[in-house]
Amino acid sequence: MGKVFDHWETTDVKISDVSLANYLDLATKMVPHTFGKMQEYPFQKARMSVVERLVNKVMRSGQGKRKLSGKYIRGRGSCGKKIQALKIVEKAFAIAERETKQNPVQVLVQAIENSAPREDITRIKRGGISYTVAVDIAPMKRVDEALKNIALAAFAQSFNSKTSAEQALAKELILAAKGDNTSFSIKRRDEVERIALSSR
Repeated sequence: MGKVFDHWETTDVKISDVSLANYLDLATKMVPHTFGKMQEYPFQKARMSVVERLVNKVMRSGQGKRKLSGKYIRGRGSCGKKIQALKIVEKAFAIAERETKQNPVQVLVQAIENSAPREDITRIKRGGISYTVAVDIAPMKRVDEALKNIALAAFAQSFNSKTSAEQALAKELILAAKGDNTSFSIKRRDEVERIALSSR
């Protein structure tokens, strides 16, 4: 069995959230890159390494046109630059390991478990009147949302600042793994669940 980035094994990584166990693939590859093989069939990303899914989220352009928490969040300018994204994640893992003395893949799994929202809202229209109702979030969507918010936190903290992308990503992973309320992804989870609670 290989190691992630030829450094970290995943055999001792534990997933405590049973509902996410089938959607957090801990397959190990030296370079977590599948060359788009998983896009041919639906739901294949459940079989993609969770580290590669984080790398793919780092390749986003940011939040886009929509404001998030009252501001626009722009990306790292690494759309499609997978090698750049891989380096950011590898360096962030090294920082996280140095600061926590833990396997960084375990830190990532804990961060996802803590920052994955359980409830969201959807808009329903009946008789010309539209209103929002609270709905449970599917496990795959929970993992997606958690990874997206972790990547957005790294963008937000490193944009127009002296903090590098890898330092910002490592900081976010560590805070989210601890369940710290100063973490952007934890704040975002609480915000989504609070809105859903008021729409019940």
